[in-house]
Amino acid sequence: MDLEVRHLRVVCAIAETGSLTRAAASLRMTQPGLSAQLRRIENMLGGKLFDRQRAGAVPTAFGEFVLTRARAILPGVDALLADTARRQAAPGRIRIGSVGAPLLAHLVLATRRFLPGAEVTSRCRYSPVALLDDLAAGRLEAAVLGDHPDQELPPRAGVTLVPLVSEPVFALLPSTHPLAEQETVALAQLVDCVWAVPRPDADRTREYWSSACASAGRRTATPYEAEGRQLIELVRAGLAVSLCQATFLESPGVVVRPLAGNPLWYRHVLAWRRDGPLAGHGDAILRTVTAGYLDICAASPVYARWRRHHPEAARLPAVPVPAADAGLLRM
Repeated sequence: MDLEVRHLRVVCAIAETGSLTRAAASLRMTQPGLSAQLRRIENMLGGKLFDRQRAGAVPTAFGEFVLTRARAILPGVDALLADTARRQAAPGRIRIGSVGAPLLAHLVLATRRFLPGAEVTSRCRYSPVALLDDLAAGRLEAAVLGDHPDQELPPRAGVTLVPLVSEPVFALLPSTHPLAEQETVALAQLVDCVWAVPRPDADRTREYWSSACASAGRRTATPYEAEGRQLIELVRAGLAVSLCQATFLESPGVVVRPLAGNPLWYRHVLAWRRDGPLAGHGDAILRTVTAGYLDICAASPVYARWRRHHPEAARLPAVPVPAADAGLLRM
């Protein structure tokens, strides 16, 4: 793991709040997740940064050394990001970001439809929080984001966040796996398997998966860290099982199966700057992207079947939330 700016922000947040619990709340993380990240940062830097005392988290001498430099670095980084965002912004250019979700193309098409003269560019990142930072700093005009229950994206000044739909998380299995013969798979059946999982610092997906598996009373074996195509290839080779979005399309060698009881969920969220060029087209863009999402659902046989069997859970809002009133809402 390489040191990143967000790691310095974590260290500063703990020092400023004086508590891992309060720092986790300010960073919209769980306390165990923040503790695990702090341990990784300390291992990377080579020393203990905080002593946990009854009064809270107190920086060690080494921690004070790191904090002094972090506090000197972060203002310059923030200024650099703000300045580059202003220089990169150009009239008629719409910059769109996306996590690994199937809605990017539909958002681009909607943007080109309602702003036909605009130059549309896109870039993808695994972490929705990083994309939200880009929106807040003016480095993007719109983005496709996602989150999980109890891990909702934090509101940001100047950014509209509109949940589109919540969908179940499904199992991703090698086609030769014995569980592939079942119509649904219990999470408890997967716990004893070898897993391929996202790296822990990419976003909080791994933390969410781990928490759900822990409820089965056992710890999963996760020797393979991978994302995207690499994760799929590990599953295809029969080396591991994993989880995926419900809209994931089966391909030779891998199968998708619903999880019995739907214990895990993923929420698709659209976001745009309130002072940006898309703000006045929020309702129309939501309708267009929603229609695209329904097409994606229909093209995924496993998810389409699940939606027929769970009509209430699969319900989309009948009327998109007006952009001016949109907030972080649960379906």
